[in-house]
Amino acid sequence: MSSAINPTSSGMERDARRMHEDDKPLSPGSVAIGVVIGRTSEFFDFFVYGLGSILVFPKLIFPFAPNPVVATLMSFALFPLAFLARPIGSFVFMWIDRNYGRGTKLTTALVILGGSTASIAFLPGYDTIGYWAVALLALFRLGQGFALGGAWDGLASLLNLSAPESRRGWYAMIPQLGAPIGFALASVLFGYFVSTLSQEDFISWGWRYPFLVAFAINVVALFARLRIVASKEFGAAMEAQELQARPVFEMLSKHSTDVVLGAFVPLASFAMFHLVTIFPLSWVTLTGGQSAAQFLWVQVAGAALGAVGIVLSGLLADRIGRRNQLMAGAILIAIFSFSAPFLLDAGGKGQDAFILIGFFILGLSFGQSSGAVSSRFSQPYRYTGAALTSDLAWLVGAGFAPLVALGLASSFGIIFIGGYLISGAICTIAALTLTRALDRN
Repeated sequence: MSSAINPTSSGMERDARRMHEDDKPLSPGSVAIGVVIGRTSEFFDFFVYGLGSILVFPKLIFPFAPNPVVATLMSFALFPLAFLARPIGSFVFMWIDRNYGRGTKLTTALVILGGSTASIAFLPGYDTIGYWAVALLALFRLGQGFALGGAWDGLASLLNLSAPESRRGWYAMIPQLGAPIGFALASVLFGYFVSTLSQEDFISWGWRYPFLVAFAINVVALFARLRIVASKEFGAAMEAQELQARPVFEMLSKHSTDVVLGAFVPLASFAMFHLVTIFPLSWVTLTGGQSAAQFLWVQVAGAALGAVGIVLSGLLADRIGRRNQLMAGAILIAIFSFSAPFLLDAGGKGQDAFILIGFFILGLSFGQSSGAVSSRFSQPYRYTGAALTSDLAWLVGAGFAPLVALGLASSFGIIFIGGYLISGAICTIAALTLTRALDRN
């Protein structure tokens, strides 16, 4: 159907690019800044929810639970909903991308993402509206995941395309910096309100402010990303079919094996992701060792070390190769899995060590986990294939981690989280070994 009959933003995007034709070329540095801002906003939304699922929702939404552990497990039961909705969002927003343009897709997705997160700030508690509070929280969580499926903008791929062959590892780590930055921002906000307000005031109104901030951050991220989408470099990549959205089922008919392998390659870092961010705060809150306020500041320090690890992963990957870097990261996570349970159960100093060491190891692995096998996708399907692979990797590796970890630890003992970590490391090592074997054939 022609654009005259079916109005799209694609024409407007081409006009915007023509306006940029006389401008100096968009530098990789400008793309990098846009990518980091975009990823920071996405991770901030998810981490604000994750911290709220420990510090707020068990008391506000699940006060009917028989004890705090069960209340937190009920809260964590809603946590995976976003990861289940994310592939559906990718499917729907790929269609919007093809028919109405990348600008319309991003604007719609980020408004829904920010709106879903900000709406949680106005959520009444169970004592006010009963089980409707649970239903609304579940709805807003689904909205977060659905929108995140549409936030896949292709900017990380554009950054990779502009990278020299010898610096691919360095450029690959840049988008990953959004995770520790987003987590640190969310932790600082929650840490401030937890440490300065009484428990009653925090549960009544203090926790709502971090959720409201999310909408403002998403607006800033939207403009940063749209500026790059309107650039002539992005337009050239679109014309060359480097960043075009293709139908999901058409891509799967040609690359289903690559999607499955790609989803399992980063499993070690994704399994560890919520075991150093969300789960340990729940364990400390429930079992003691130190206050939640103190532990949040330790996690901010851990996020800084995680960022250092991500940067180092870029330097190392350019020396030894991205797959070798991922293999080394998986081995480090496997080794860490033997000491992790004992550190968490060793009081305040042990918990601090768990966070600081864990975040650094996570950074070394997570820094290269994005699109490590994207080269296996043929050019027309790389954008769609990378998006769906990422969705499935987060679902399998991270979506259920807090629920499973707390369930295992509370029912069978903290030692079982070590088994959870090492299973992720084994999956990563096996997937990397298989991709190498397939590449040789």
